[in-house]
Amino acid sequence: MTATIATIKTHNIMTKKKVVVAFSGGLDTSYTVMRLANEGYDVYAACANTGGFSSEQLKKNEENAYKLGAVEYVTLDVTQEYYAKSLKYMIFGNVLRNNSYPISVSSERIFQAIAIARYAKEIGADAIAHGSTGAGNDQIRFDMTFLVMAPGVEIITLTRDQALSRKEEVDYLNEHGFYADFTKLKYSYNVGIWGTSICGGEILDSAQGLPEEAYLKHVTRNEESELRITFEKGEIAAVNGETFDDKVKAIQRIEELGAAYGIGRDCNVGDTIIGIKGRVAFEAAAPILIIEAHRLLEKYTLSKWQQYWKDQVANWYGMFLHESQYLEPVMPDIEAMLTSSQRNVNGTAILRLRPLGFETMGVDSPDDLLKSKLGEYGEMQRGWTADEAKGFIKVLSTPLRVYYGIHDDEKR
Repeated sequence: MTATIATIKTHNIMTKKKVVVAFSGGLDTSYTVMRLANEGYDVYAACANTGGFSSEQLKKNEENAYKLGAVEYVTLDVTQEYYAKSLKYMIFGNVLRNNSYPISVSSERIFQAIAIARYAKEIGADAIAHGSTGAGNDQIRFDMTFLVMAPGVEIITLTRDQALSRKEEVDYLNEHGFYADFTKLKYSYNVGIWGTSICGGEILDSAQGLPEEAYLKHVTRNEESELRITFEKGEIAAVNGETFDDKVKAIQRIEELGAAYGIGRDCNVGDTIIGIKGRVAFEAAAPILIIEAHRLLEKYTLSKWQQYWKDQVANWYGMFLHESQYLEPVMPDIEAMLTSSQRNVNGTAILRLRPLGFETMGVDSPDDLLKSKLGEYGEMQRGWTADEAKGFIKVLSTPLRVYYGIHDDEKR
């Protein structure tokens, strides 16, 4: 269920209720913390970090939360959980929505919501609040997760329920002694370990792309270089020979190398959960490089039908993540299939990086199926004779010869 200001005002301040606010430090959640504190709640501000906040940002969030009236602030770091339970499988599946977008925000929000719901249950909260508006996907991702994981806990969404403007929220904060730079920028950014999404500005015009100044990362390296990503059972094991037990740090290292070339920029147009079209720009060097390197290695190490069926279920996996269906019971089943498919995905994929682009070069793998002794494509067969080849071709043509033998009037 949801609550509005009208509901809040009926609370008896002598019996304060606990509310957990999913706190990002932005305008909407800052307003929510202060308004609920002033209305008599004990506010617990919780920032769920999936890798997008710096230590400086987290420290500032904590300072501001207490200034806004929170009785407690906590950072819930779920970056490793986010990798282990989502990013790993998106790499296994080479998941790109509309063959372009690495599902950055969609997957992050689910794990942020799970962390918030878990924390709310731990402290016995009466309510959970978030700052989503009524026009986007995040309201669905938060609400659905809370409804499932924290049943019976009240959901409060002031910005959505009151259709509050930025000016109304800023004025309220200022009137109650809180001042911060909430100037509405031309662009809004969501920075995470799996890419940065960019909204606003030229993105609102279907005929335009983003100018260079809209991106947070710019080309700082012009000479070409080679990137070698080593995988073991589909997971990143090394980057340019440097081994990584911590896969999150491996992703961050690849991001550092790729971002220097401005790699991973694009725009995605897709269908939102609520049914309208949406357009978002993004810069995601690490996701794009990792997925394309992984896809390249799979071409050498998986069978035709392994690739085909893995692509089918991976597409559904990405769709479910985007559509706020991570908790759907079929997801572990898909994850099991994706995991099984990676048993022979071992070796190093070699990419060549250059400003604003890259190309795949080749692989070095002990499981390279091109190394078969039965033959070399277009060169020499060793596993069959010429007569056996002709017999195979004749048998393969049988269904077509049967059909056109009866329907010889059909032309193509």
